[in-house]
Amino acid sequence: MSAQGIAIALLLGSFLGLMVLRVPVAFALGMSSVVTAFYLGLPMLMIGQRMVNGLFSFTFLAVPFFILVGNIMTEGGISDRLVKFAEVLVGRFRGGLAQGNVVASTFFGGISGSSVADVASIGSFLIPAMKKRGYAPEYSVAVTVTSSVQGVLIPPSQNMIYYALAAGGLPISKLFLAGYVPGVLLSGALMVLCWIAAVRHNHPKGDVYGLRDSLGIVGRASIGLFTIVIIIGGIVGGVFTATESAAVAVVYALLVTAFVYRTMDRTKIRRIMAGTLASLGMVVAIIMTSSAFGFLLSYLKVPTILADYILGLSSNVVIILLMINLLLLILGMLMDMGVLILIMTPILLPIAVKIGIDPIHFGIIMILNLGIGVCTPPVGTSLMVGCGIGGVKIENTVRAMLPFYLAMVVVLMLVTFIPVLSLGLAGLLD
Repeated sequence: MSAQGIAIALLLGSFLGLMVLRVPVAFALGMSSVVTAFYLGLPMLMIGQRMVNGLFSFTFLAVPFFILVGNIMTEGGISDRLVKFAEVLVGRFRGGLAQGNVVASTFFGGISGSSVADVASIGSFLIPAMKKRGYAPEYSVAVTVTSSVQGVLIPPSQNMIYYALAAGGLPISKLFLAGYVPGVLLSGALMVLCWIAAVRHNHPKGDVYGLRDSLGIVGRASIGLFTIVIIIGGIVGGVFTATESAAVAVVYALLVTAFVYRTMDRTKIRRIMAGTLASLGMVVAIIMTSSAFGFLLSYLKVPTILADYILGLSSNVVIILLMINLLLLILGMLMDMGVLILIMTPILLPIAVKIGIDPIHFGIIMILNLGIGVCTPPVGTSLMVGCGIGGVKIENTVRAMLPFYLAMVVVLMLVTFIPVLSLGLAGLLD
């Protein structure tokens, strides 16, 4: 084996080995990078510089603000208001509580940008509520977990920012707009499944509110939902950059939760800041070490080797996209979403561009792929959180989720092979 082959095997093998040993991913990325650089005779100063350079991006400054605004709105009680808002919209229908679960996740995804936050917040009272109304526990968890995937598609999505960074600085505004139609399409597919299940199993109707109560619920929820208008409207309208819009949204969220909803106090603020710093510390460590890891992948020409291999198997664009989708679906079952975006984007994006796929379009394909991964064992974080809240076994929940998996894969295929679903709104900014 050549020196290059040994170095590639050392880099990837040591990383996978450390992951199997359950070493934290940031340490696994860093240690495998250092070992490989030492074997190649590269100066450690170069690796350190690459790690630091990974944070030298104005776009990255948006990440802590988006994490913070999501935590503020979660702790500030926006989730229960969104659930009632969803019930006003769809509660009158059979299976209305399940339908409301999907709708609430759609709205909440536009605030938290996190699948796990969606499950933890909305699921904490919707899963027990669904069980109390007669829904099967596994089904209740399945609806909550799969609908949370919209949190990574509908902006503001932290994972879109990771993709923009890994792709070399794509416009955040276009990525954000590109996620809306796929997110709504996924929501519609899940709601159809909920309706079919409601008819088959005679699920009860949800709560029905009078006109006066409905207007009050809509009004209170709209105040919180205006956070989305600030973020997306500000970016698309050219008023703010992504970072500036996130900072303004933080101030607005604090004012709303403290003085309108009156749900914020010092204890919650301390908890929010502590949680945000913990999340940010993890994100910073992963971005730094993945930058060094990505540099070594590029130095060893791994993207070129993989591209030549895949393109050597077939020149058919459909076959290549199916192979990339299959690879991402498998990897999504085994590793964290954010890490995979940072590692796999520099490897797979050149292949996508070579076969004529727009980088914005490919970003949505990748994010939806890996979003499905957060719902699949053995590493699916949203699945684990949902099963913990519902008090159900993972294997039983997975069986209940099989129709939902199928619906998500169908949506993935539509997004993959109909580019206008992703690029239609994004093209308005051209």
